[in-house]
Amino acid sequence: MSDKSAAFDYDTVRAQFSLNTPNDFNFAFDVVAKRAQNCDKTALIAINRNGDTVSHHKYSDLDRASNRFANALLKLGASRSDFAFVMIPRLVEWYHVLFGCEKIGVVAMPGTNLLTAKDIKYRINKAGAKLAIVTREHADKVDAIKTDCPTLEQLIVIGGDSLEGWSSFETLCAEADASIDRASLPATRADELMLIYFTSGTTAMPKMVGRNHAYALAHSITGNYWKDLGEDDVDLTLTDTGWAKAAWGLLYPPLLAGATVVLYDGEGFDADMHLRIMQEHKVTTFCAPPTIYRLLTQVDKSGYDLSSLRQCVGAGEPLNPEAMRSWKNATGCDIHDGYGQTETVNIVANIPGMEIRPGSMGKPVPGIDVNIIDDDGNILGDNEIGHIAVKVTDPYPPGLFDGYFRDEEATARSFRNGWYYTGDTATRDEDGYIWFVGRSDDIITSSGYRISPFEVESTLIEHEAIIESAVVAKPDETRGEIVMAYVVLAPGFEVSDEIAKNIQEFVKAQTAPYKYPRKIVFRETLPKTISGKIRRVELREEAQRS
Repeated sequence: MSDKSAAFDYDTVRAQFSLNTPNDFNFAFDVVAKRAQNCDKTALIAINRNGDTVSHHKYSDLDRASNRFANALLKLGASRSDFAFVMIPRLVEWYHVLFGCEKIGVVAMPGTNLLTAKDIKYRINKAGAKLAIVTREHADKVDAIKTDCPTLEQLIVIGGDSLEGWSSFETLCAEADASIDRASLPATRADELMLIYFTSGTTAMPKMVGRNHAYALAHSITGNYWKDLGEDDVDLTLTDTGWAKAAWGLLYPPLLAGATVVLYDGEGFDADMHLRIMQEHKVTTFCAPPTIYRLLTQVDKSGYDLSSLRQCVGAGEPLNPEAMRSWKNATGCDIHDGYGQTETVNIVANIPGMEIRPGSMGKPVPGIDVNIIDDDGNILGDNEIGHIAVKVTDPYPPGLFDGYFRDEEATARSFRNGWYYTGDTATRDEDGYIWFVGRSDDIITSSGYRISPFEVESTLIEHEAIIESAVVAKPDETRGEIVMAYVVLAPGFEVSDEIAKNIQEFVKAQTAPYKYPRKIVFRETLPKTISGKIRRVELREEAQRS
């Protein structure tokens, strides 16, 4: 879709859509390996935390390295349908691991690099993972909980050659063959599990979202109708490797298109560093959460050459028109808002060539029937608030998961009346544009991170000073939302700045740091229903006003 026409016809683009997925599709073989053979080029540019270019990697490099890791896994006794917990930052080894797992059918479970030992234990035990593959900085976390994980058999560390009890990734790969015979391996079906992501809800611990091999190919929708990727593009996407957003930005769409991915192994967001990377590597396509665009609004960009940029996208939370105007004034690029979930590919987008209406997520992408419906599955009229939902069609919607793994109850709540209910609400205007309203399940989105109030509350209640808590979202100009906790202290503890800070540090230590409550309100009691349930709706309204 690199050629945009002034006569863009949305209905024609939808009508012309087709996607044929082979029954035995395997991305690592059918895309990476084939591209290595037929049109090899640079797939990755690896940049270290100082902003220095460390290495360039061709598609053939990824193919050979993932072959080595696949052979190493086989030697260790790993087999198809085994589960592997993976916790690797933005390093090229992340690709070697994921593609190596894909080739032999091992199901990788990527985790954000902010997970604590407790988070890791939950994920390993929930899936029954046999392997843990992490970098040296995370090995101690796994060591702390491995005796509590009865299914865990193999520990593989990247960058820890002499770590006791661990197999060295580098040694394993050095001793393994760089070629592999696909025909000698059990064929992976397109409908078989390839990845497991953990996503959070408000009333339960994280749920497992299974993504099959066909999911990777379905991301051609993300690449074609939202990111607008092609072979000549150099793509920079800001995301942690543990989020499904990494599959959207670092993995499948750019490599399906034959583009080059800029892989920056930096922590946090340094505006100057990212702008210099865009300039030096002539980045053409850029993806970032609205929080980043808002931060960049406050930066003088006149000293950077950003003329290579041609397509910029944002997702994760509503994008405010002011940030869109500021970015276009500085770069000449519109920001194409889009929408999707861990459970889907991109399903709503401002498609290149289509009129952009600032504040709208856009329209449903080709191949997927998205609409605004009521609780009974009825399509609502224009400008009525309802559930964002995907119609369950035949053929099955590309990239839509088929239910939460090993969780029939959660699946039944989401799939009903012939639709998949996303849990988010929106309106649809008279021209079919969709406008986000809110999360019907109370998920907090802060700086692009999705945070479960239930998870935070579960951690807070473990603090000795807390007898009750309720967590809600508070609007924030920079982060979109922040975590706000209403807390009732136990007898013997008094309200103070010191105890508030202590509670915050406790949450940071017990779970991923981004989940901690940035604002704490102390109460003697919390509002409740007659049945004793906390009235979070009342607290949410208060947080909105405060």
